[in-house]
Amino acid sequence: MNESPSKQIHQGRNVKRFREMLGIKQEALAYELGEDWNQKKISLLEQKEEIEASLLFQIAEALKLPVEVFRNFDEEQAVNIISNTFNIEKDAYVGNSKPIFNINPLEEIKKLHEEKIALYERMLKKKDEMMARLEQLIKGK
Repeated sequence: MNESPSKQIHQGRNVKRFREMLGIKQEALAYELGEDWNQKKISLLEQKEEIEASLLFQIAEALKLPVEVFRNFDEEQAVNIISNTFNIEKDAYVGNSKPIFNINPLEEIKKLHEEKIALYERMLKKKDEMMARLEQLIKGK
């Protein structure tokens, strides 16, 4: 039996991939992770092949995704599964006469969008609070 060594999943790349799919900027993720985080640290994190378990759980919570997507998603494997499952030329020619629509993914996208809006609203509120404090400090001089 010819066994190939198991390929290491690049967790940092997966964090970047899913963060971008959700339309969340590095700065927003840094904000969600806390004061010790900034855009540069997120950029460095996304280059790491393996991320500490506790941090991976924090990221999953911030992005509202199961931690397994960062641990298990392998792009090559996904492409192989898709290419072996669908015959694109045949499906394009025959077409799908009975399309099936699953509403649940649309609801999930809507929910994620609402959560993203709530995150940006919290960030704007924090910015306004900081601006008010700066104005008070300037007036105090």
